[in-house]
Amino acid sequence: MISNPQQEAVDAAITSRRSIRAFLDKPVEREDIERILEVAARAPSGTNTQPWKVYVLVGDARTKLSDAILAVHLDPDQSRQHTEEYAYYPREWVSPFVDRRRKVGWDLYSLLGLTRDNKEGMAAQHARNFRFFDAPVGLIFTIDRVMEQGSWLDYGMFLQNIMVAARGRGLDTCPQAAFTQYHRIIAGQLGLPDNETVVCGMALGWADPARVENTLVTEREPLASFVRMIE
Repeated sequence: MISNPQQEAVDAAITSRRSIRAFLDKPVEREDIERILEVAARAPSGTNTQPWKVYVLVGDARTKLSDAILAVHLDPDQSRQHTEEYAYYPREWVSPFVDRRRKVGWDLYSLLGLTRDNKEGMAAQHARNFRFFDAPVGLIFTIDRVMEQGSWLDYGMFLQNIMVAARGRGLDTCPQAAFTQYHRIIAGQLGLPDNETVVCGMALGWADPARVENTLVTEREPLASFVRMIE
């Protein structure tokens, strides 16, 4: 098969996407943020419902949300009073999914020099989610409560488009389900209407190449493990 520059550019944007967990203190131009979201909005959705809504947080707005969440997250008594509105992960883990989850967790902690008994260190690393890993742009995504499962599938395509469009501009991202636990705090800080559900958050910015956590490249299964060719 003969490749071409357009194909190579698209493939590179997709395959170079990683969850970045440390960003440079370097702003992202508003024009770039807006263009990324415009491009991403070309994602398909059933009967063109376009179920996504995005809150873009920069500067003081991003810091204010992070501070509000961390004030609760770092207090176990308060934190346990906050739960997700929907189940992102399975209620009961089974192989091979639990094995993959454990591996990526320990691969990351190993890079950071965190051992299994360093609960405090692991908790501190998890808390960095709520600083958007120091990215200059924090994104919060919501969906109308009236929408059903199909629209959530559509939403995934929109999120992927954002991450790929960001890579095309040399930017990086980290999609973050961790924010869903604190949907009530987010709703209060952003003034969300009652009909909106928090889907997830996302960090957007320039990856810090000096940070060891950004060297993590997660594995992917070979085609033979998840593809069945029928002729």
